[in-house]
Amino acid sequence: MSTSIYKTTAQVTFFSTVEKTLSFVYRIILSRAIGAEGLGIYQIALSVFSVFLTAASSGVPITVSRLITKQNALGNTAGKNAVVTAGIVSTLIFTVPICVIIFCGQKFFGFLFSDERCLEVFLIILPGLIITSVYSVMRGAFWGDRQFMPYSLIELAEDALMVGLGCALVFGADGAADGARRAAIAVFVSYVFSFAVSLFWYFKKGGRLVNPSKQLKPLLSSSLPVTAMRTSTSLLNSLVAVLMPFLLVHMCGMTDSEAVSLYGIAAGMAVPILFIPSSLIGSIAVVLAPELSENFYKNRTELLKADVEKSLKAAILIAAMLIPLLFALGGDAGEVLFSEPLSGEIVENCCFILLPMCLSMITGTVLNSMNREKSTLIFYFCGAAAMLACLAALTPVIGIYSYAAGLAASFIITAALNLRLLKKLCRGTKTAGYFFRAAAACALSCAFGRLLEGLLANYLPPLLCMIVCGIILAAFTAVTFLVSGTYSLEPLKAYLKRRAEAKTYKIKSAFKRRRHSSTRAATKSAADAE
Repeated sequence: MSTSIYKTTAQVTFFSTVEKTLSFVYRIILSRAIGAEGLGIYQIALSVFSVFLTAASSGVPITVSRLITKQNALGNTAGKNAVVTAGIVSTLIFTVPICVIIFCGQKFFGFLFSDERCLEVFLIILPGLIITSVYSVMRGAFWGDRQFMPYSLIELAEDALMVGLGCALVFGADGAADGARRAAIAVFVSYVFSFAVSLFWYFKKGGRLVNPSKQLKPLLSSSLPVTAMRTSTSLLNSLVAVLMPFLLVHMCGMTDSEAVSLYGIAAGMAVPILFIPSSLIGSIAVVLAPELSENFYKNRTELLKADVEKSLKAAILIAAMLIPLLFALGGDAGEVLFSEPLSGEIVENCCFILLPMCLSMITGTVLNSMNREKSTLIFYFCGAAAMLACLAALTPVIGIYSYAAGLAASFIITAALNLRLLKKLCRGTKTAGYFFRAAAACALSCAFGRLLEGLLANYLPPLLCMIVCGIILAAFTAVTFLVSGTYSLEPLKAYLKRRAEAKTYKIKSAFKRRRHSSTRAATKSAADAE
């Protein structure tokens, strides 16, 4: 990967990290303001909404990005506009009828939820299905044109608006259900914002809506497998949101309220912590997808292989460096952040799913960029089947932990199948040695972190223990991974050297210009004197 890709990835990662941090803090605020029950209602409604959103547009951004990359290579501006228009048409064809049908026949859709209060929250967000689907097309256009800064700023501003408005609304809530409804209002307003700003920017930069007929077929043929896979993911999440409380009630003897609260703790508190790496992997995927597609279609085999290797190593490194922190500090995090020890216990015990999760995510993106959407769809179904099997078989035995076990099984299967296909497509990629070095460094850091946390917990309160232990453990982990050779400081040194050389060149150039100006002024003065 070139220096510009590293730089762009760093920029996107920075904004994505800030955005995810805001969302994470907001989830903490929600958990305290509306409780685990309110958070469960909100989470279930969002899960069902995400099914429709995913079905409407999930495959569109990456496909629009890829087709725009192709049109840019051909120098076809009209083709780019046709791709965007085709994306908008394809999403509106689905979203407008769905919204009309659900609003007109809402009394028939209560079966989607295990708790009728969730339907009210869902209906508040539903109009956002149309506008945020159009925004997803704009997002793909930004990616294809490599306009990552506008995309990142819009995403961050959308999240900041949701958090700010949500906080202002939920603190006046009257109970869990009312709090969930108010949080849903904030989500809808943030969707309106990103829709309006993205359209404004698209037209300001010269974008137009034109006849999409020539681009509809290639867009649909490429996007449908990705959409099917991601729709299945949302369906699976929604099924789990309904099935998990049901199983807890009927297999573990809990009440409906207890089951929803327990699901809210797992899905609304613990899982977001476990999914922290997704923002980093997502940033890499966003920047890398156009580059991979270009190298693939132009048969740049060596460049493609190098990008695949570095992508896999980045995913391994991200997961392996975060696992020790969550393993050592998960319990303190649950208590400090959510005042809910169980959420921290789940994080601490299940943090090892980060490695297959990161590999599954990055390999899926790489394969989709190489026109293997159908294969990734089949692999996903294999993982989904394993997850449902874990829920059915393990809930009576380990309760809510069957959810984490199902996630782990799903990620392991999809990652293994994706890697197997990648090995065939990119022969000669070498990551096994890197994986084992990272795993060894991760295990050593986990052991050190657990010992350190156990020692400091005897003398420090949870918050201070988490801060002090986190700083020491992060430093220890960084040194351990550096010594093991899983990353190098050479790229950073080279970058800083180039920056210093560029700065020196600018200073010298400015000095030469001033000296030249002074010489000209002196010559002119002498000429005037004569």
